[in-house]
Amino acid sequence: MMPADWPMWLTLAVAMGLLLSLAFRVAATDLLVLSSLAILVLVQDLTGNPDLPTPLDAAAGFGNKGLVTIALLFAVVTGLEMTGGTELATGWLLSGAKNLRSAQLRMLLPVAALSGFLNNTPVVAALLPVVHDLAKRLQISPSRLLLPLSYAAILGGMCTLMGTSTNLLVRDLYIGKNQELGDLAFFTPAVVGIPATLLGLCYIIFASKWLLPERKPAVSASDDPQKYTVEMQVDPTGPLVGKTIQQAGLRALAGLYVAEIQRADGRIEAAKPDQRIYGEDIMILVGALDSVVDLRKIRGLITPDEQTRKLEVPAWRRTLVEAVVSPRCSLIGKTIREGKFRSNYNAAVVAVARGGDRLEGKLGDVRIRPGDVLLLEASPSFLHRQRGLSDFYLVSTVERGEVRRHERAGIAIAITLAMVIFAALNIVSILTAALVACVAMVGFRCCTTTEARRSLDWSVLIVIGAAIGMGNAMTKSGAANAIADGLMQLAGASPIAALAAVYVATVICTELVTNSAAAAIMFPIAWAAAGPLGMPPESLVVCIMVAASASFLTPFGYQTNTMVYGVGGYQLRDYIVFGLPLSLIVFATAMVMLSWRYELAF
Repeated sequence: MMPADWPMWLTLAVAMGLLLSLAFRVAATDLLVLSSLAILVLVQDLTGNPDLPTPLDAAAGFGNKGLVTIALLFAVVTGLEMTGGTELATGWLLSGAKNLRSAQLRMLLPVAALSGFLNNTPVVAALLPVVHDLAKRLQISPSRLLLPLSYAAILGGMCTLMGTSTNLLVRDLYIGKNQELGDLAFFTPAVVGIPATLLGLCYIIFASKWLLPERKPAVSASDDPQKYTVEMQVDPTGPLVGKTIQQAGLRALAGLYVAEIQRADGRIEAAKPDQRIYGEDIMILVGALDSVVDLRKIRGLITPDEQTRKLEVPAWRRTLVEAVVSPRCSLIGKTIREGKFRSNYNAAVVAVARGGDRLEGKLGDVRIRPGDVLLLEASPSFLHRQRGLSDFYLVSTVERGEVRRHERAGIAIAITLAMVIFAALNIVSILTAALVACVAMVGFRCCTTTEARRSLDWSVLIVIGAAIGMGNAMTKSGAANAIADGLMQLAGASPIAALAAVYVATVICTELVTNSAAAAIMFPIAWAAAGPLGMPPESLVVCIMVAASASFLTPFGYQTNTMVYGVGGYQLRDYIVFGLPLSLIVFATAMVMLSWRYELAF
């Protein structure tokens, strides 16, 4: 005989399994969240138990207004990207930067401001090339700018309902719970967001000098040669056959050295100066971008398997592109050889870098991971096409191309400003403003319908929709109330302690799951805890908004952190050392401001 509360225990078990599988990255986030929801729906269908989500309950999350608004904002930002509107809005300010401190001040303030009114993830994606070029111009390590860029975007996104997908989602869940409470104001999160952003930016600017090491970027002209792996083959008919590595001049290359040689029979040998090389040997070298370009000019070395010679583009029209693998890339988990870059992208992988690691073995056997930096030889159209498909976060091209439709950048900026003003003044709803702006971007040819359609981050949207279903299941099964009871026992009768417990639990979920999924799962728990403690529900709602965005400790809790991980050459400990003080600053600010705003007792 099964106990009456078995649906609650099943839901808790599935939720814990989801958290663990996400923590160990068993599979893609969207697949894991969908699978967890599918288990609960399947059991409900088989048993008919009313305490588990029905198929209709599961599907409800995908019709959520917040989710639709997020999708529309992706298309709006595409209009800015495809016209160079973001660069136009920030380039004039960044062009005056003379040193690191000046660059950080000129970059962080506008980025935080922009992120308050646009979804912060595409803002960072659009500014990556701008910041990367700024670092090159100032001759400083991009690591001094990229992680601060991500953190500033996260902080700015906390200030308004439109700044991050998390805030839009929580707002819609809040309205759905109790229509009598009405809507949240556009600047409701600003009570915590603005002071947290100001304090956070001060910390970033003054502490980065000591706490943020000057990492070498994964792909850079001044790169540490032990971070970038490239592979070349000895031409059997070329002049290098039979020579030693020393005689071939491969020991004299600046910023580049031969690490290993793979013989024609598959044997891999450590490279020594007096070692002879033969036709069809694969030379595995490690070095910097400029050195790789020079290496390709040496007679007698060719790209393995002649991939670049099979490209459907004349050699004189090709360009080298630095691309960071997006978490949405369909090739994740496959080897470079299995990725079939030539047929899928009309591009060839020249080299690959992964953080500070030197990759072992043949280039074609390297399995692709999010954050990997690839150096590709491709057609000039690759930059435009992949920006639409979002398989890669494109950093820059070695030979920079012009931005398309730049004459419409002013129109794109005007449409975006109009959307923000109308939504902020509550003239129309955020959904309506985003919908009209999306149509205007296409109508005024700032982007095409195809580009707008391709801009949708389906992985993010699927995670949000499925996570809403999981949150509903937590409420329906009684699991949310059970966890809330546990939090109240932990907090005693103190609303501040309850607020702190919800905040910490949400931050932990965010680092393990992702921000939107953490918010959807924690919302019903916080809502159940508010009533017995006599707390205004809005206080816990704002607490979740801030905590779900406050992901500063890992490269994977927030998309912007993942985007800068590989290209900045960061290590995991950089996020912990630099992000932990910032997390504590935001936590303390949230506790003080929420207790003051909602008159909560200790």
